[in-house]
Amino acid sequence: MKAIELNSVQQELDRFLNKDVYVHVETTNGAYSSHFGGQAFNVGAFIRNARVRYSQAKIVAATGDSYRIGLKLEHGWIYVEGLTDWELYQQDQLLLAGHDTEGRLMVGLEISETPFGQVNH
Repeated sequence: MKAIELNSVQQELDRFLNKDVYVHVETTNGAYSSHFGGQAFNVGAFIRNARVRYSQAKIVAATGDSYRIGLKLEHGWIYVEGLTDWELYQQDQLLLAGHDTEGRLMVGLEISETPFGQVNH
């Protein structure tokens, strides 16, 4: 993955406008929360292969070197913040991730016109 380039990612998000796409959203601090000596608790969210259609997509700078993306749906929004890196996978999947300063995955957003493979959690 490479550091997010705002204009390049916006162009890729726009490629999926008004199409049925599959979305994967994942947030976690997982086992990392144990590094805080019991002062933090584990939180996370996992959504895989939710089929949506978005009419607007926007990426903007957030805090530090991270970005946030909003996808406008017919009846709501998908909103992901803390993204730092991106790549195109097999030219039809847009993969975005947010890593902390130690390189650990904290948040992920993936968009594809085909369903994502199985994940064992």
